[in-house]
Amino acid sequence: MTVVNRQKVLVIDDERINLKIISDILREDADVVLAISGEQGIRKAIEYKPDLILLDVLMPGLDGYETMNRLRHDVRTSTIPVIFITALDDASHEEKALLMGACDYIQKPLNHNIVQARVRLHLQLTKQRKLLEQLANIDPLTALANRRRYEEFIVREWQTAIQHNECLSLLVLDIDNFKQYNDCYGHATGDKVLKRVATVLAGQIKPGEGLVARYGGEEFVVVLPRFSQQEAERIAKKCMLDIEELNLSYSHQGQTGQVTVSVGGVCVSPLVGDLVEDFFDKADSKLVEAKNSGKNKILWFHSHELDISVK
Repeated sequence: MTVVNRQKVLVIDDERINLKIISDILREDADVVLAISGEQGIRKAIEYKPDLILLDVLMPGLDGYETMNRLRHDVRTSTIPVIFITALDDASHEEKALLMGACDYIQKPLNHNIVQARVRLHLQLTKQRKLLEQLANIDPLTALANRRRYEEFIVREWQTAIQHNECLSLLVLDIDNFKQYNDCYGHATGDKVLKRVATVLAGQIKPGEGLVARYGGEEFVVVLPRFSQQEAERIAKKCMLDIEELNLSYSHQGQTGQVTVSVGGVCVSPLVGDLVEDFFDKADSKLVEAKNSGKNKILWFHSHELDISVK
């Protein structure tokens, strides 16, 4: 039996009767999450990551405009489309909402068919957008995230770590002796090695825990939000051991060896003003050291310049 993941709609309205009406209208098309205030709506938007938000304008405390402003300025919610719902019939209010980035504007009293039709339209647009983003962000050979997706992800997680004073770990991995393996058996066989290594790396991270991406060639990155250095090193060691156990050895015209990986790692709690580019460079510098000092090892960047090699 195929399980279809239903889309989610978050409805933010301080009137419980409106929440019930909208919930009844939408329950056929999506899973509906309800919030009775702007503050609660923001929390639920972060927690549930809905595909669409329906937002009332007139609410006590945070009104719809301020709620929208906060949603747009939080990297975790900034791309979620928002439909304003309001009894205000002044065109200036509709203009303000659209200029703030709302995707649509529905006036009360609510018409069942209009609400349903507009929500279905925007849910379909969201589905299409996500599919295009997914296709644009996938490495076609390994099916991992590609470098573009990594760069988007690391910037978002960097900002989140700054906002919430959290740690962020990064592993940069490179396949040892890959050129020699390619020279021995050809690029088609080399591509199979890349796929097998990618499968090992992807298997180390549970969905939602982080990101594994192909950075380019035989180089990969693993982004681990909220992972301490100790936790990230455990992941790195497991990657190394599992790839070594693939036993991808080569022997051809005097060249012999085995495919392994070298790893450079870094863990920081970034502050405002710190550069995410420096974050990658620190891990990458340790990867270079690992490659130049024997391969098949982990070198970890430390702020006091003390590096730990783990075999």
